Amino acid sequence: MHLRIATCTPLPEPDVDEDLLLAALRARGVDARMAAWNDPREDWDARVPTLIRSTWDYIHHLDEFRAWLARAERVAPVWNPRGIVERNLHKGYLLELERRGIPITPTELLERGTNASLDALRARRGWDAVVIKPAVGAGSFATRRFEPREAELAQHFLRDSLRERDVLVQPWLSSVDGHGERACVWIDGAFTHAVRKTPRLSGQEESVSVAIPIEPAELALGEKVLAPIAKELLYARVDIAPGLDGRPCLMELELVEPSLFLTQHPPALARLVDAIARRLARARAAPGVSDTGS
Repeated sequence: MHLRIATCTPLPEPDVDEDLLLAALRARGVDARMAAWNDPREDWDARVPTLIRSTWDYIHHLDEFRAWLARAERVAPVWNPRGIVERNLHKGYLLELERRGIPITPTELLERGTNASLDALRARRGWDAVVIKPAVGAGSFATRRFEPREAELAQHFLRDSLRERDVLVQPWLSSVDGHGERACVWIDGAFTHAVRKTPRLSGQEESVSVAIPIEPAELALGEKVLAPIAKELLYARVDIAPGLDGRPCLMELELVEPSLFLTQHPPALARLVDAIARRLARARAAPGVSDTGS
């Protein structure tokens, strides 16, 4: 069974789970190799299934990434599927989930080119410290926190950001300083584990805990978020923190290329490899999908 694991070149930071996943797949009889989505030498018309993992530069090449995704899925399965990935590329999905009744971090979506007053927005929403970040983003790219005393600097940053892209403005949740943001990992039908992440802003390294249990209220929220799409997913990550009212709220829903923190929880790695192997077996039985890797 052959599998391409989509990455990018150059890779902006190491993927700590890459070697672990490759070794586990090969031990299961899967001939897996890394392939950069943006490598012109790669034949993405070859009928080989693709697992999206570390395609972390797509945020700078969104149209090209969408075209690659369509090309790859035209000939063989892609996981997660294109329809799921497409809807998750722009963080406007948060407002769609809010309309569905999901509690989210309060969010203002400002479109590129908007002439917005941050002071007026903060006054209207009753926010103090705020986070400004791209609506299409990954890691800590162009993401900054501003205190009320930094109003002028924040307005300049917002103005400059809006010249380039759609932007989200959100209140800083004080809970992430203590309780922390919980990244809840979901693989093939079930949540497996969580980690506590420290807030990550531009220029900062991410700090991640060992695997921790998912609290019942977080689990209930995660299951509600994923319920309509669970049957289509291979993997997901639901990032949760206590909101302004103290109850769990969704910070982000990661369905494109999230870190799954497999190093922290080996059973999650085993579950992922089993799920991939089953999907590859089904794909191999489908007409036209290659079992030669070419």
